[in-house]
Amino acid sequence: MAETLREHAKRLHQQFIAVDAHFDLLMEVDLKRKYGYRKVIETEFLPGLREGGVGALVCSLFISSEYLPEMGLKMALDQVSALYSEIEESPDKIQLCTTYDEILDARAHQKLAILLSLEGVEPLTNDLGLLQIFYKLGVRFVGLTWSRRNFAADGSHFSSVDEGRKGGLTAFGVDLVKLAEKMNMIIDVSHLNDEGFLDVMERTNGPVIASHSNVRNIASSMRNLTDDQIRALASSGGVIGMNGFSMFVSDSYEEGDVAHLLDHLDYIVELVGARHVGVGLDICQSLTGIDLKPAWQTGPSSYDVIASHKDLLLFTEGLISRGYSDEEIGLILGGNFLNLYTKVLK
Repeated sequence: MAETLREHAKRLHQQFIAVDAHFDLLMEVDLKRKYGYRKVIETEFLPGLREGGVGALVCSLFISSEYLPEMGLKMALDQVSALYSEIEESPDKIQLCTTYDEILDARAHQKLAILLSLEGVEPLTNDLGLLQIFYKLGVRFVGLTWSRRNFAADGSHFSSVDEGRKGGLTAFGVDLVKLAEKMNMIIDVSHLNDEGFLDVMERTNGPVIASHSNVRNIASSMRNLTDDQIRALASSGGVIGMNGFSMFVSDSYEEGDVAHLLDHLDYIVELVGARHVGVGLDICQSLTGIDLKPAWQTGPSSYDVIASHKDLLLFTEGLISRGYSDEEIGLILGGNFLNLYTKVLK
């Protein structure tokens, strides 16, 4: 009997380690734990992750603007603490990883591999010494900005705003990039504005990633990448994670779907090849009943074209239908990010 499309997709997810390079998991886990819930990852997130065949998850330390500047450091440490508590409660289910070998170890023991990223360096304020503290806590990715200005750089807003004159990296930002690279941390330019992107590329020697960004030539948000930026990232040996947030998938984002997201992937593959694209879904739909949709955003309440990790299989089915080989799909699902990790995370 011939293999069905869904069976083919599931087989690939069993064969390869699927990596989601960006998920705001810990903000929600921390909030739930403060309300008294326990084993949040195991009970509320892990079933969907397993159904979707996700083996490794990069969890961002994102700080909502209302906590800044005074509580940025505290909120980031609370999120790390929440993860450590979750690991203590579910030691056979989840594992904090800082290297490729640790990801393989987690997979061998059927655990979810979790890696940590700063999404904006607000928790550091302007203290480089704090980067080493976060490193010791397990953080290995440095997203310089969210979509706002901080001590390191200016962020890229979702759409045009009256923000005054833009800047690139500050002197602190330059020192931060140099130190992070020296410490074998991975620089992430998603959310960074164009001026800062250029400054990063001029000052780094190793691969740079955009963990959750799409193609600006398809969806015009400044959060997406230009063709020149895509080429620059590829030239560095970097990888771009496809973002499922509908505003970055289609300018008519009420109509965005998995097919539109795959159009972004096809575009990047045509431009720089299949070895520079991955998955960074940035799923924003809350699983706890909390409405995370900003009041200013119109359109449907569910604004993720892939609303749950279990739906990653739809993405893989689309890759199969578009003629990608099993080897290429393995690279896209996680192999490209994992290959990069072997070079940098030591």
